[in-house]
Amino acid sequence: MDLFAIVPIFIGIIGVIVISAIVFAVIRAIVKWQHNNTQPVLSVASRVVTKRTRVSGHSSPDRVRTTSTYYYCTFEDERGQRHEFRISGKEYGQLVEGDSGTLTYQGTRYRGFQRQLR
Repeated sequence: MDLFAIVPIFIGIIGVIVISAIVFAVIRAIVKWQHNNTQPVLSVASRVVTKRTRVSGHSSPDRVRTTSTYYYCTFEDERGQRHEFRISGKEYGQLVEGDSGTLTYQGTRYRGFQRQLR
């Protein structure tokens, strides 16, 4: 077999792998979305345990650099169970570790945190 016969097969296999990965990611997101929609909306007494950020960056060929910052907060409920959610930057800035209040969520979907006034 010569190289000119192998290359199209190899490119086809890579194409199938890429398309399969995209289809899998879309199906997984839809399943997670549907699962969250079937879960009850829960409001539980909780406290802010920790906060963290994740920054990701990308450079394009024309040297344009873009970054994205994702904000996360971990809450601990009255039973000691911890829940980590992605939150907005505004909420991230307003929450302080140790804050107590009511956490509202639906499955893995964060719905809000109402701080208890001291």
